[in-house]
Amino acid sequence: MVRAHLSVTTLRKLIEMKMIACISAHRNLACLHRALVGGVRWKSSYRQAPLLTAAPARGLIDEPISVKGRFLPPHCPVTVCARMHSEDGDLWEAFAHYNTNADGTVSLTRDHSVGGSYLGCEPMGLFWGLQPAPGARKGLRLRKKNVETPFVVHVSLLDGHVSPSERQSTELAAVTTERWYMAPGVRRIEIRQNGVVGTLFLPPGPGPVPAILDLWGMGGGLVEYRSALFASRGYASLSLAYLGHKDLPAPQNRINVGDSYFKTAFHLLQDHPQVCADRVGIVGLSFGVYLTLRLATQSDISPSCLICINGPVGSTVTLSDADGRTEQFESDQKYWAFDDDGYVSFKALSLPANLAPETIVKIEKLSCPLLCIVGEDDLSSSSIENANLMEETLRAAGKHQLFTCLSYPGAGHLIEPPYTPNSRASLWSVKPVKQITLWGGHLASHAAAQEDAWKKTLEFLETNLRC
Repeated sequence: MVRAHLSVTTLRKLIEMKMIACISAHRNLACLHRALVGGVRWKSSYRQAPLLTAAPARGLIDEPISVKGRFLPPHCPVTVCARMHSEDGDLWEAFAHYNTNADGTVSLTRDHSVGGSYLGCEPMGLFWGLQPAPGARKGLRLRKKNVETPFVVHVSLLDGHVSPSERQSTELAAVTTERWYMAPGVRRIEIRQNGVVGTLFLPPGPGPVPAILDLWGMGGGLVEYRSALFASRGYASLSLAYLGHKDLPAPQNRINVGDSYFKTAFHLLQDHPQVCADRVGIVGLSFGVYLTLRLATQSDISPSCLICINGPVGSTVTLSDADGRTEQFESDQKYWAFDDDGYVSFKALSLPANLAPETIVKIEKLSCPLLCIVGEDDLSSSSIENANLMEETLRAAGKHQLFTCLSYPGAGHLIEPPYTPNSRASLWSVKPVKQITLWGGHLASHAAAQEDAWKKTLEFLETNLRC
């Protein structure tokens, strides 16, 4: 075995060297401490990555969203873009150009768009400004079919002032949002009872709660999203099919149910154990306005209030019997009008002078409050003239206090829940020929109308329906 022997002198030198190294390290740390607590500020080349937020990221369709971008260079051009696919797979998009503030932020609730799908300070412009992407099929209209799933909107922050279709810009940050019509706890119940075809939505809780019978127009089918949203706001709501549904009597291009059908639906809703029987209203859009008024003036129906959105006081289609059934829609083509693109307008059909006198509802019989909502750029219905007739009739009957009218310049026919995009024209039918109908409405004006009308609709319901 080999053993190493160190002399005393060598050992002393090694100890001294180690002590000197320790003292040097201690002095360096002391200098660093003085620098940190003194006037010297250390700088870093590290920069926080851009961040885009949307709050709430998941919410109801009528709830505003706050979209903000942070950690951006000051006073630089950026584009905020929203993109989503409809349930049919079509791409919809909107975008807006902004310039960041001195602090490197952009906020859609504070800042003004200088270009893109909308201009000015429009916090929800990315949502109501959605339109079919370039190259999309003609005649698209964004409507929710399955209310048990959300619209999923991808919001992104792009470098520079660009158009999303250019696909040349760098995506700096992104966030995904969910837009729901149906709140957690709302129950969806299919109704096939006593011949009635519909879907009942009940809000969370045991009840009883006020209720709404929901009537749409001549597009037919069973449209659920407005009823789902009413239930999300605390009302039981029955969306009723009366035309163009496989579970209704054929043929589908005419109304084959009469007054008794609508009465049965009203009473079915009224008699539900979770509904306040004396707090039931009716909402109608387009042809649904005529049905709403017709139903409300029946002797054995007593609604608490009515909401009529852009519709006529009489039938725009020839009736086949006194019970309200109709002939085929094609029988009234003499009042159809076409624009240069071949799109059809049904507006003249509903001029009071063109309605069959025997179909005009005796509005003087109404005994409940009526909220009338009018789009002044409605190209599908003569809404202004019909609203005027409602008001004149109630005034002559000494019931003018029942009537409230909201009239919106630049708004079209389809005044729906807020922050949803308007289609100025969309596909109406494919048989016997493909046909696109005109609805009217300019994007920003229509969006403002939808936001205000929905707020005042909920206020009207709160005043007239709450138990």
